[in-house]
Amino acid sequence: MGKLQKYWIEKTKVKGRPDREKGDRALGKVLWSPQKNKKGADIYKNMRRVEKGDIVLHLINNIEISGVSIVEKEFVETSGVPGTNWEGPSYLIELSNFTELNPRIHRGAILNDENRDFLASISKNSEVFYNNILNLREGAYLTPCPIKLISFINNYYYKKTNNNLPHVKFLENMENNFLNYEEFNKDYFSDALKNSSLIYSSNLITRFVASLLTKPFVILTGLSGSGKTKLAQAFVEWICQDDDQYCIIPVGADWTNREPLLGYPNALEPEKYVKPDSGVLDLIIRANSSSELPYFLILDEMNLSHVERYFADFLSVMESKKEIPLYDHNSTVENGVPSKLKLPENLFIIGTVNIDETTNMFSPKVLDRANTIEFRVSDQDMKNFFKNAQEIDMKALNAQGAGMERSFLQLSKNKSFTTNDLEKIEVTLLQFFGELKKTGAEFGYRSASEILRLINQLTSLDGELSPDQKIDIAIMQKLLPKLHGSRRKLCPILITLGNLCFTSEDKEKIKIEKEVFEKDIFDFSVSNVRYPLSLEKITRMYKGAIDNGFTSFAEA
Repeated sequence: MGKLQKYWIEKTKVKGRPDREKGDRALGKVLWSPQKNKKGADIYKNMRRVEKGDIVLHLINNIEISGVSIVEKEFVETSGVPGTNWEGPSYLIELSNFTELNPRIHRGAILNDENRDFLASISKNSEVFYNNILNLREGAYLTPCPIKLISFINNYYYKKTNNNLPHVKFLENMENNFLNYEEFNKDYFSDALKNSSLIYSSNLITRFVASLLTKPFVILTGLSGSGKTKLAQAFVEWICQDDDQYCIIPVGADWTNREPLLGYPNALEPEKYVKPDSGVLDLIIRANSSSELPYFLILDEMNLSHVERYFADFLSVMESKKEIPLYDHNSTVENGVPSKLKLPENLFIIGTVNIDETTNMFSPKVLDRANTIEFRVSDQDMKNFFKNAQEIDMKALNAQGAGMERSFLQLSKNKSFTTNDLEKIEVTLLQFFGELKKTGAEFGYRSASEILRLINQLTSLDGELSPDQKIDIAIMQKLLPKLHGSRRKLCPILITLGNLCFTSEDKEKIKIEKEVFEKDIFDFSVSNVRYPLSLEKITRMYKGAIDNGFTSFAEA
């Protein structure tokens, strides 16, 4: 599948603005905006999402759509125009092929009572330039124009002129071409969770989605009953248009090989291949044949059996990108099972983990290939639960985000490293590397690369996250999970790692054992704590080592 053409609506004033009437920043030559509004909010983050080849409709003076342009280059950071309200740090996107509309499209031709229900159905699943009473949104300089909306606008223009909008590419009759493609937005998933009475923090949702986009293997661990499986189930039910796009499989304690996932060749009847009852093999085959859609495999209680025994083939091909051999390639089978199975890029694997006397620990080989997210329940979380306790309605999630599944898949193909704050990231990672090396838990090139990709995806999903917050998430998910060992081995390392979680000016001053580790209650949100997620985890691991003589990232 080729790159999807995306559409945007620029809402800008031209009249009375010399910079927009002529010159290098005139209408149709560039998109440009501040990087933040006057309050420091990241309301112009869509500028960072625009790609070369995208199409921009220009809504001018809050009155009419006057023309259409093509994006020539992605954004650059620059400065604004002196003497205007926009003279600070800015984004600038170069455009080309500006074509004026004749006639122009008055906003009232689109935003009117006759179209109200249709427009409301679009705004449920995508950010748009209008609000729920069909007025223009304040502060919405650049907004996505979903396929249904661009189709609708084009239909209106086609009826007036017998021509499609300039640069807009459709293969079929515009009247019927309401393709199911919306820009992915995690906030719509968050809203859907609330509507179904599932409450998760915005930070946790961001981490979960960014982890899936970074690498399609995520492990959810933590307190039993804290919502690990429910979050995974909720996401796949929300984003998938069909329930044959996912499998939720309870792992059995008796899984000693790959057969529960991939089946086996019938030795007595070579022309037959025995598929597993789990449906996993069929899921992977469907994913290979429908590369434009995401597919999900949820392994519940993943560590009830030794992961390496039944999951070794998956772990291997995640990195090698080779195929899993199922049977002799010279043979043929009747039920369409290929002799070699590719693990496609559109297959996302989510494992949930509980820790008790019936489960098994993960090896570094497994943890190194995943993003590990820990679920905790705080006092405030429990108070909020009792205050808002309601029956969970999973049906409210059903395919509500299905229009965004292709966009989600496109985002997952972005394997770029972050280009921002590289010096700070490098200094922090090297400090942690030096300490982790003392316990044999240092990280390699793969983890370092995935940290840079994770930070890049976090930036794309939430421009409000600070560099320290993103580094904190990366430390928590990629570095700390491999730590385990005796009190004697780990306590000195945990003390040093804990100190690294404070601002540079406080590292030497604070006596972390007495002031943090040995306190019953410590406020991890205080300003001198640079990495609160990581420090809280390190503190619990230290206390576990003292109390039990041994500690690890995984907790019961």
